[in-house]
Amino acid sequence: EPPGLETQRREIDSLLRQCELRAGDAWYMVECRWYEQWKQFVETGDQNSSSFPGQIDNTELFEDLDSYHIKERLVENEDFVLVPAEAWHKLLSWYGMVDGQPPLERKVVDLPSTVKVEVYPIELFLCLHSNMENAVTAQFSRTDSIYTIQRAVCEAFAVPEGSECRLWMKSSDSSCERLRNTHVSVLDACLSTGMQTVIMETRNADGTWPSSRPQIMRNSVEEPDSFRGQPGVCGLTNLGNTCFMNSALQCLSNTPPLTEYFLGNSYLDELNFTNPLGMKGEIAEAYADVVKQIWSGRHYSVVPRIFKTKVGHFASQFLGYQQHDSQELLSFLLDGLHEDLNRVKNKEYIELRDADGRPDQEVAEEAWRNHRRRNDSVIVDTFHGLFKSTLICPECRKISVTFDPFCYLSIPLPVSKERVMEVFFVSLDPYAKPAQHRVVVPKAGRVSDLCAALSETTGVPPSQMVVADVFNHRFYKIYTCDEALSCILDRDDIFVYELSAREEEPVLLALYLRERSHYRDYGSGSSSYGTTLFGHPLLLSVARGCCSQEALYTLFLQRLARYVRPPDPSEQPDGEQEEAAPCPSDPGAEPSEPGCSRSTSPEEEEEQEKLGEACSPANEQPAKRRACRKRRRSLFTIQAVNLQRVHREILILLVSAAQPYVAIDWDPEMKKRFYNENEAQKYVKHPSMDVPLQQTTVQLQECIELFTTVETLEEENPWYCPVCKKHQLATKKLDLWSLPEVLIIHLKRFSYTKFTREKLESVVDFPLRNLDFSGFLLRKNVPSQEPPSRYDLIAVSNHYGGLRDGHYTSYARHKDNAQWYYFDDSKVTFAAEDQIVTSAAYVLFYQRQDKIRKPTLPAPNASPASATQLANDGAELG
Repeated sequence: EPPGLETQRREIDSLLRQCELRAGDAWYMVECRWYEQWKQFVETGDQNSSSFPGQIDNTELFEDLDSYHIKERLVENEDFVLVPAEAWHKLLSWYGMVDGQPPLERKVVDLPSTVKVEVYPIELFLCLHSNMENAVTAQFSRTDSIYTIQRAVCEAFAVPEGSECRLWMKSSDSSCERLRNTHVSVLDACLSTGMQTVIMETRNADGTWPSSRPQIMRNSVEEPDSFRGQPGVCGLTNLGNTCFMNSALQCLSNTPPLTEYFLGNSYLDELNFTNPLGMKGEIAEAYADVVKQIWSGRHYSVVPRIFKTKVGHFASQFLGYQQHDSQELLSFLLDGLHEDLNRVKNKEYIELRDADGRPDQEVAEEAWRNHRRRNDSVIVDTFHGLFKSTLICPECRKISVTFDPFCYLSIPLPVSKERVMEVFFVSLDPYAKPAQHRVVVPKAGRVSDLCAALSETTGVPPSQMVVADVFNHRFYKIYTCDEALSCILDRDDIFVYELSAREEEPVLLALYLRERSHYRDYGSGSSSYGTTLFGHPLLLSVARGCCSQEALYTLFLQRLARYVRPPDPSEQPDGEQEEAAPCPSDPGAEPSEPGCSRSTSPEEEEEQEKLGEACSPANEQPAKRRACRKRRRSLFTIQAVNLQRVHREILILLVSAAQPYVAIDWDPEMKKRFYNENEAQKYVKHPSMDVPLQQTTVQLQECIELFTTVETLEEENPWYCPVCKKHQLATKKLDLWSLPEVLIIHLKRFSYTKFTREKLESVVDFPLRNLDFSGFLLRKNVPSQEPPSRYDLIAVSNHYGGLRDGHYTSYARHKDNAQWYYFDDSKVTFAAEDQIVTSAAYVLFYQRQDKIRKPTLPAPNASPASATQLANDGAELG
């Protein structure tokens, strides 16, 4: 029974006066005509009055009684009134409602400038990606979260519970945008009533998204979905120099706690879209897509193109398809995943304090608490540890102690102070073949040290040696004695030439060999013939007074005697039959050997005329000089390469040039007849080349000891002493304090110093099991609280090659069957444990033994021998 009319009026009036608009509260729309009639009814005080309103009837507010959409542009207090929820429920209990009509509940929304009842909610079309023709209409408050829409789509289309899905907003212009953050409101997501459609897609069984349409490598085109393999045993396609990325991804994919975090969808609740240091969740989502595809068991190989694009977008150094460092990518990725999944939404400012003599335990706990107040993610849970840094001022002895978090340990390798170089020694003896030598020199040494080392095996004084880098038949660089050996790379072709010590005023002459083409080089605009370099260049010491054409010709012919055959006296080339005689215009010339003359074209005569003009008196007739040179035909002609022929006299040029370069040009026919190309390429190996190189092997524990060794800061990186009030080259010592569940160890194989740049090829002998850190951890006050410090290997990133190029692969232990696999881009093979420790090991992944779970699946090959055989045979698994 409803209360009396006066009571009704008093209760409703009281609720209307007292109720304030609070965001999120529900209010209800009531048709104005019905409400005014109710007010009139209760004011008469007569239960039997003809003004009895009857059931609540909102018919006039609806466009039609089928959809119950309310009319547009309704005006409050003219078409409807708003009553708070409590008042509505009282009216509903007293009078009831017309059958079939829905209550018009509306939410109070807190808009940027006001708090109001939302009479017109957002109306959206909802559909599934798999059937976008079948769309339904639904209304949402501007304060509803995107997750509310997602739940509504799941209910409307009966999407199985637990399905991983994501939403897209399609606008009237057909553009689509991901609704990434499901925690933001409809208002903040800029959704509005109109032609907007929210599309939901669910992840495919193979880990891909229907909208991504990734390019996936398959073995069978006819049955693309037929493959079923071991989850996790899956390659990654090389997109072009992306082996560094594939290697890092395979190592992380086989890190159990991180992979299970993503496979279990725990990341969805922790995506941080507002972190200014993060990537709006995009890196975490892209990485999740790769992991889910790898562990779907539906792919031989996954194409990580979308992941590569995202990485390049947020880290421009990885744009394009240049080779990069797997450890650099790993560092970026771990930091990006941490910030994208950071549970701390608003980082507070924390002022760091120095130890100031406090106990290490207290300072370490404070540092870790401060770190966790700003950094709390699965990456911190899994990979972050703590080390102690101690700095001592050399002047005032001030000791500064801090505890800093780390995500991986970059540990140095012992660096040898010596270097092995391979060089070719070219003797003065023209009949001696170049000899390849292997010499040991100081790493920080100079070219003079190389000459001294080579002198011990050759007996040639270092003062009679000159060192040059030969590339593409020319001298890339001729070194001086005081230049650093660090300028010379291991891959350079280094030749050491023996020089004559007899010449007075010697000139170092660089000699190139060139072959003339049959055709004139018209493209150059000159009248000369085109030439092509061939053979090995030479360095000769020539007396400054013996630089005439004829003297140089004779000298060059002597130096090339091993592979240049002198003409036989019986041989007569086509052309002049008379015996060659000395040119009367050149008193120093000797008769040319019989057979050296040949017929020449007018162009060749012109070039020969230029070369010999200086050795003829100015008043001599050209015809006479031409006849003289015709009798004196040579195997080759001598040309200045880098000099201006002002007086067309080689002697003058050699005197004026800092480093003269001369070429001997061969006619193709003459080269074919008299130059022995096979003999010119021959060389011999000195016995030093037969001594096998001893590959250095160091223990991983030695490298960790180096990491914790006291060092003095370099001048480029001084420490500011708060006592001295200036920068000091302090001594620094790092100590391990606490270690994470998964410990990443980066072996610093690439060494960059003031003197050298090199890759250290030492074999680091690291244990696959029971890596014990108890001897490296600083002792705590409460040792019983320390977790175990023994680790087992779970993955290795390998680098093969040198400083500027190379190839990355990885070994990894499968988290479910404990089998080791070798990942080489899209190719995956079984691996035996004795194959894992190599000189290519670059980044090591260890997991603490107390966190390693027992295998849940049997190993695919029980015996190590069979695994080794499979690996040796190159058996592909994926």
